[in-house]
Amino acid sequence: MQNHSSSATNAGHITRKMDLWYVCFAAFITTYDLSKRTPLEATNTVTSGIHIEVSEMCTKEFVHRRFPFTRWLPQYNFSTLVQDMLAGLTVSLTLIPQSIAYAEIAGLQPQYGLFSSFMSCFVYIFLGSCKDITIGPTAMMGIMTNPFVVQNDNPDFAVLLCFLTGCVMVLVGLLRLGFLVEFISLPVTAGFISAAAITIASSQLKGLFGIKGSGHSFVESWANLFNNIQDTRLGDMTLGVCTILLLLIGRKLKDFDGGRKNSSAVHRLIGKMLWMISISRNSIVVIIGMILAYMFESKGFKPFKITGEIEEGLPPFGLPPFSTVSHNQTLNFDDMASTFGTSLFSIPFISFLETVATAKSFSTGKAVDASQELYALGFCNIMSSFVRSFPLSGSFSRTAVNNGSGVKTPLGGLITGAMVLMALGLLTSTFAYIPKATLAGVIISAVLSIVELEMVPLLWQTKRIDLIPMAVTFIACLGIGLDYGMLLGIGVNLVFILYSAARPEVQVRNLTIESRKVLLVIPEQGLVFPAAEYIRDAVFRSCLMTESNVIVVVEGSNIHQIDSTVAKNMTMLVNDLKIRNQKIVFWNWKHSAEVVCRGIDEKMSKYFSYEDSLESLLQEVATESWLAARDNNTNGTQKTFLNNESNV
Repeated sequence: MQNHSSSATNAGHITRKMDLWYVCFAAFITTYDLSKRTPLEATNTVTSGIHIEVSEMCTKEFVHRRFPFTRWLPQYNFSTLVQDMLAGLTVSLTLIPQSIAYAEIAGLQPQYGLFSSFMSCFVYIFLGSCKDITIGPTAMMGIMTNPFVVQNDNPDFAVLLCFLTGCVMVLVGLLRLGFLVEFISLPVTAGFISAAAITIASSQLKGLFGIKGSGHSFVESWANLFNNIQDTRLGDMTLGVCTILLLLIGRKLKDFDGGRKNSSAVHRLIGKMLWMISISRNSIVVIIGMILAYMFESKGFKPFKITGEIEEGLPPFGLPPFSTVSHNQTLNFDDMASTFGTSLFSIPFISFLETVATAKSFSTGKAVDASQELYALGFCNIMSSFVRSFPLSGSFSRTAVNNGSGVKTPLGGLITGAMVLMALGLLTSTFAYIPKATLAGVIISAVLSIVELEMVPLLWQTKRIDLIPMAVTFIACLGIGLDYGMLLGIGVNLVFILYSAARPEVQVRNLTIESRKVLLVIPEQGLVFPAAEYIRDAVFRSCLMTESNVIVVVEGSNIHQIDSTVAKNMTMLVNDLKIRNQKIVFWNWKHSAEVVCRGIDEKMSKYFSYEDSLESLLQEVATESWLAARDNNTNGTQKTFLNNESNV
């Protein structure tokens, strides 16, 4: 346990790091409630707080934390630039075909995938703290955006959702609520990600088989397949299956071990070439699909469904749409925002979770500043909404490519963003020939790798009860949707936590020490109000099974604090044992617990003991007048002790 001086030091450090609004608020409350100053004096105090916080913002530490590029830019050199350029170029070969495919998942036209891919690359250069992470469209964000686009038949909803997602993230960062992501346990996360991957893959079945129909949920996708299986197009199915096989083979090429130090130059060159082919596999299969579609169409055959005409040119730069027209009705901002419902919170939550998890996976030897990543991700979404983007998050696959390409700083995003802009300006007409089956194959092969099958045997070997929240999350996400499935999984996990708090483990030992019988009760965790009645009943039932001359010792070294409900029940336990003429001592409890109990009943102090050993405690308790003696000692020190606790 930390001493009081170190606690005060830490508290002061935290206070100095408060946000501007919080300092103002704290200054006002302190002025009004404690000092009872005049309004003018209160205003002066708030002004002083603003000056202090502004001076903190001007420190080098604050600038480095909020604008991480100021750390690496002074040491930037030509060698680093070359490596970042190569990494940025390599990532763009993966990003361009993926972004087009993820726009399809979101129910948007292909160009929206490219619209969503470049602005975040530029913003993250200035605000990102992880050199490897790449922010952009992902399959997860696409599938969660899809319902609002499809139901309203309007891309404006995706753009506004992107803006609001960023605003929520920045607000959460200002309120320092990023810790809420810690309430999502590993089993719940694994269940959600696996269900999301299967849902995304299922949504691409119609494109893979070339059939008509709608529906992007798991149930709707499979129902649509069975209802329209007779309309399967052989050309689309063949191309889609071949695409998946090529991508799976291409993924294995990067494991070629030709780059070992003892390999020949030829083998190392082959290894580099295969690695380059592996990370460019998405672009390669898309180009192959485009060539095949163009060749067949030029000869009058149309064996594949193609993307069709794509809007050329760069997106217009402007505010996100705060009003729109949907189904011949004009909707204002309130109407549009109300359609998002709980997704207005779940999408930012999941986007942040996905980004931080990706950052931690590639931050070997370095700590991830989750708060800064939250700010960076929020502003990436806000700024991208000005160029017609849908919600963004960190991409694991592209981050892996970035890391494998040897990126040194986030400046690699400059090349990636520039390549996307070039594609928008020069290549959009060629994208019209991309077969939908090829995009479906790209998406399915990408998401199959994130199904966390290995988590099941891991949880079975470690803690089998964790399989319950994982299974509930997985089944609920597939059955009722990703949003509600995640909430249900978190709810089940919290029920387990609350049950553990309400029914703590309690050790009960019958001991004989120096011919004295002792009932030693040891709660193995802290006590809070849901456990108050349970602990009291557990101790009293154990006492009923003993003789009245047995001394009851409740050892409290594991109890760091209690509340008034626990204190009241401990007082009632003492009174219950008085009726049995049975002695009880609360041994080695924290002084703060004694203060709370004394607030319920001042006489409770004499039942607390801080002897070094159980033998010393029993020698004191064995005397008939031990309570009276302790009562006299307690009355003499009570006032001083209370003053000390108040100061703490």
